[in-house]
Amino acid sequence: MAVLDTFKYKDLQGHRVGRFNLGINTSFICYRLNDTLIDAGPTNQWKYVKPFVEEKPFSQLLLTHHHEDHSGNAGAIYQLTGVQPQAPDLTIDILKKGFKIPLTQKVIWGSSGRVDAQPIGNELTIGNENVIPVFTPGHAKDMTCYLMEDRGWLFSADLYIANHLKFLRIDEHIPTLLDSTAKALDCNFETLICPHRGVVEQGKVKLREKYDYLLALSEKAQSLQKEGKDLLEITRLLLGKEGMMSRASGYNFSKRNLIRSCLEVDLNSVR
Repeated sequence: MAVLDTFKYKDLQGHRVGRFNLGINTSFICYRLNDTLIDAGPTNQWKYVKPFVEEKPFSQLLLTHHHEDHSGNAGAIYQLTGVQPQAPDLTIDILKKGFKIPLTQKVIWGSSGRVDAQPIGNELTIGNENVIPVFTPGHAKDMTCYLMEDRGWLFSADLYIANHLKFLRIDEHIPTLLDSTAKALDCNFETLICPHRGVVEQGKVKLREKYDYLLALSEKAQSLQKEGKDLLEITRLLLGKEGMMSRASGYNFSKRNLIRSCLEVDLNSVR
């Protein structure tokens, strides 16, 4: 595959690429808003991301987190244009040291080279509009969303993607993700700009649906655990049998990971 879609939403440009076209988890959208690119796309799609980067001048590249689909081409963009990526402090450290990528993710997205990023400034703007970084770990320990309050937009990184999850990476953490989602829901926005799902109008409603779903799933899982059922049985009862993707990833990305993490949620402390 290559360029799967290009689109405009008001003054926002989107450029969806992917080696595979097997659903939103296997394709990625690079965004351009005025003078800024948001995330860099995967390395195995650089051939198709590069024309989007070169289409018009820009002065800022913001990264939401280190995952290879988001940061993969940051070094190539820097080398091509001289625009140094900006990122949260945790992301800067990870990109400087490098990180391991599971085989299935490497097949989908490619590798990710090291790159020197610079910190996000104290007064972040896109064009002449203020941008508020919102730290939202859970999916990744360094993940940050970007809020444009005056527009009612949230560049949501991988906080949303879908409102009903069935799989979870082994390094994701539902209790932290619930906290981050609640934090985002306190922000002033209506539209989500998601790099996998696309532009999601009524985004706060959809994000609330995801929060409520994860909370309800946690309650059901913990109720079944109290009945004496083990992890695999709870997973089968609530989400069905594991599929090919789980097995291919060595269960790094699986239904049981989601249930295991739901069992760690403190139901007395969530909203």
